[in-house]
Amino acid sequence: MEQYDVIVIGAGVVGSAIARELSRYELKTAVLEKELDVATGNSSRNTGMLHGGFTYKLGTLRAQCSVEGNQEFDKVASELGVPFKRTGKLVVGFTEHDRQNILRFKANGEANGVKGMRMVDADEMHRIEPNAGGNFAMYVPSSGILDPFQYTIGLAENACHNGVHFYFGSRVTGIKQIAKDTPDMALLIKRNPSISGKEDLYEVTTERAIFLARWVINSAGAYANKIGQMMGYPHVPQYGCKGEYYVLDKKAGQFLKIPVYPAPNDQGGFVTHATPTVDGNILVGPDWYDTEGPEDYANQKQSLDKLFTDGKKMFPKMARPYFIRNFVGIRWRNCNPTTKEALDFRIDTNAGIPHTISLVGIESPGVTAATPLARRVAAILLGTEENEGTRIKKKAAFDPIRKPIPRFAEMTLEERVEAIREDPNYGQIFCRCENVTKAEVLAALHNPLGVHTVTGIKNRTRSMMGRCQGGYCQTRITELIEKELGLSPEDLRYQREGGWIFTGTVRNEAGK
Repeated sequence: MEQYDVIVIGAGVVGSAIARELSRYELKTAVLEKELDVATGNSSRNTGMLHGGFTYKLGTLRAQCSVEGNQEFDKVASELGVPFKRTGKLVVGFTEHDRQNILRFKANGEANGVKGMRMVDADEMHRIEPNAGGNFAMYVPSSGILDPFQYTIGLAENACHNGVHFYFGSRVTGIKQIAKDTPDMALLIKRNPSISGKEDLYEVTTERAIFLARWVINSAGAYANKIGQMMGYPHVPQYGCKGEYYVLDKKAGQFLKIPVYPAPNDQGGFVTHATPTVDGNILVGPDWYDTEGPEDYANQKQSLDKLFTDGKKMFPKMARPYFIRNFVGIRWRNCNPTTKEALDFRIDTNAGIPHTISLVGIESPGVTAATPLARRVAAILLGTEENEGTRIKKKAAFDPIRKPIPRFAEMTLEERVEAIREDPNYGQIFCRCENVTKAEVLAALHNPLGVHTVTGIKNRTRSMMGRCQGGYCQTRITELIEKELGLSPEDLRYQREGGWIFTGTVRNEAGK
């Protein structure tokens, strides 16, 4: 039974940002994640946008954290080695009604502190992006694109580097408050003599182990309501929104260098847009409809057909031969239970449940807002401790730098020669589409977090993300995992617990 000062539940982008922020201090911190890697849920199922913050209501947590996160991201990306481009964004319109909705958002953005937004006519719009649809646009220079996989991985790896422990495959099944000077505490001390019993603790039970902590922080994303209720918080009214995406081949990427969004609708929402990725693909989506499943990741043909039609309005060069993949993202948002009006992010505390913090309804722009949200969580924890007579010190040895795996595809010829000279594994190409070498796959396999899934390697190297979607490299990668870790084929997991790639042999060794 491991004991910590703080347990964070959830290793998405916000949970990983909280872990990194807490790793700046003299705190023993652990992160519990039900999946086998970070960013397995909606932290990776999004557009990879650094939002400007112009769409959110003045004074809300969403608006404040979005603008803060945008303004500081150059530094954060540099520290964590996250691929990032401050491309700007076009919000395009076709009608006078569109123009009025865009102007409303422009005024809102200016009130939020977003700098540099301006209206542009068709000529200037097409000078900024020749292949954008629309008759006019608002140009937002502060927006950008980033790699959400690398961002979450970078946050988590840097937290790990600074002492945070990550436990994967650790679905939380129960949370119990154990007060000092109670029979429950006496029983706990009897089972664990190292416990002093001088302070209240939380017993957090997972499918694999039991943990103790003074603080519990709920950052469980779509499951935050469920975890919050385990902690003792009331249910927060929410609803799920599902959005589908197309991933376009890099051949299409040459035609779009800046995100192109449609004018907001009368309710203030955006629908299908076209967004280049930092790696040269294009994402087209999402559409928008309700769902009751936090993991309802199935695509629907009628939705994809409409997505194609709507996507061509933003990016007229969109064509079906460019499609290489599709996926789904889900927002689980706080709402008015009567009108379903979307409500603000929540960072909840409760005097009756001391030393707990619950983040609920953190959806878009959660990626942009992650580090400001983490600072607010840390401030609550540190402030509470100080009010109770304990001042948590900063670590003198905190290191903000995380070095990513060097990418062979991005090296100069001279750098490639030197890399191969130092490590011959750089001379073996495993993924032809993305030019990923054996050396990169090995580095990803031996990552600091101890993640050994196939998608763990995929998200850290971009192998299996190219045109053939792993048709060439996946068998080589699975074979390497088996040899490197001494696993049988039946032990390999693609992404999740129970996601076996191989379930058995077709015939025995004798060929029968």
